[in-house]
Amino acid sequence: MALTYEQIASNIRHKVFHPIYFLMGEEPYFIDSLTELLEEHVLEEVYKSFNLLVMYGRDVDAATIANQARTYPMSGNYQLIIVKEAQDVKDLEKLENYLGTFPESTILVINYKYKKIDGRKSFAKTLDKKGILFESKRLYENNIPDWINKYLQNRNYSISPKASQIMSDFLGNDLSKVKNELEKLMISLPSGSKITEKEVEEKIGISKDFNVFELQKALGRKDIVKTNQIVNYFGANKKDNPLVMVVTILYSFFTKLLRYHYATDKSKNNIASVLGVNPFFVGDYQEAASNYSIASIVQIIAVLREYDLKSKGYGSNGVDDAELYQEMIYKILH
Repeated sequence: MALTYEQIASNIRHKVFHPIYFLMGEEPYFIDSLTELLEEHVLEEVYKSFNLLVMYGRDVDAATIANQARTYPMSGNYQLIIVKEAQDVKDLEKLENYLGTFPESTILVINYKYKKIDGRKSFAKTLDKKGILFESKRLYENNIPDWINKYLQNRNYSISPKASQIMSDFLGNDLSKVKNELEKLMISLPSGSKITEKEVEEKIGISKDFNVFELQKALGRKDIVKTNQIVNYFGANKKDNPLVMVVTILYSFFTKLLRYHYATDKSKNNIASVLGVNPFFVGDYQEAASNYSIASIVQIIAVLREYDLKSKGYGSNGVDDAELYQEMIYKILH
């Protein structure tokens, strides 16, 4: 049954359960989150010691899983079986032969991380027919600010567009890492609070003045003084601002700027949609587009590709990242 993460999570919270949850894919966060929800909502606390069983793929085979799944709970309505690291079960597809033999009191959860099964095979089709077959996909980095917003809204918090973008730029698309930092913020603030750049700087340690987001803005404005201040800061704090990460984000910025130039409809909402950004930031792209022609952006993208290689050790000749930062920014601005 093809349902989204939000639909599955909502059903679990409302105690609408399915007999089988096959959770697979590259993004472990959604798999872990749904599994935790099932642990929380399927069994009452008093029954967990009797009716919750966790197995690990390296220790079991399909027959072992099936034999346990065919038993009945000692008490209560359900038996919850969770198979973690199921990608290590060597004969997992043989489980298909048993899927129709489990009692209604069994809920089987299979965590199949970092890969997926072949959707064309009968095993996948049977899983989809009899339960939930869910693929957990990694989010693109430009989707992270929106994910942050939704995560906080569901917990009665909000965040400024700039603060969510700063967190996204600094933390990347590792959702578990982003979630942990959001939890730190929520613990320190009362329910209903709006998180700003100030809280992000104080509680997480991301500078509100010297970060990749501010570097983008300074470059967009061709503010040479501010750009060099930020780059000098990055060079002195390389651990928190690795060149390879900064190059990737700037590459994304300038490719979006190229798309801005080619967009025929430059209305705020259309540009936000085309670029995949919050409408709050459209003005930054409008200003940057006035400072960079299509030809100059194409040259800058070539520069960023060059320094992407150098940041990974190819052709850098042992030059320190602080110097590479200076070289790269000079070529972008000139």
